[in-house]
Amino acid sequence: MNIKFVVVGKLKEKYFKQGIAEYAKRLSRFCKFSIVEVPDEKAPESLSQAQMDQVMQAEGDRILDKIKDREYVFALAILGKERSSEEFAEELKDLTTYGHSDITFVIGGSLGLAPEVLKRANTQISFGRFTLPHQLMRLVLTEQVYRAFMINEGSPYHK
Repeated sequence: MNIKFVVVGKLKEKYFKQGIAEYAKRLSRFCKFSIVEVPDEKAPESLSQAQMDQVMQAEGDRILDKIKDREYVFALAILGKERSSEEFAEELKDLTTYGHSDITFVIGGSLGLAPEVLKRANTQISFGRFTLPHQLMRLVLTEQVYRAFMINEGSPYHK
């Protein structure tokens, strides 16, 4: 199984990198795990709606370039479906059972995801209505993917 994150922007904070590296190491016994960073679009602080759309479009094109047709795509979106850790674990297990061995998660930039990316996604997932920095979201998502594998294995990690 291949798990890939396609994310906008570079991760600069050492403590996030360390946390993600730890979970990536743990995930290596379950899957091939990778993170693909695409550049964020430089933009001034205050943007018109047209400029925001332009930024999301540029980032969206970069994201879509990194996704292959066969990949099952989860887009992280505030308006996506919330799941419990158990439901998420079950969903991942079902995907692999039914032949989806390439699973991709997309984390957009500060403005969110372009409509084309949301349309390409097989499903949208939400971690609640909180706004979280996308750097932190990478760590949270990595841990939740690891947790899903541990739940499916029947490990006490989840308790």
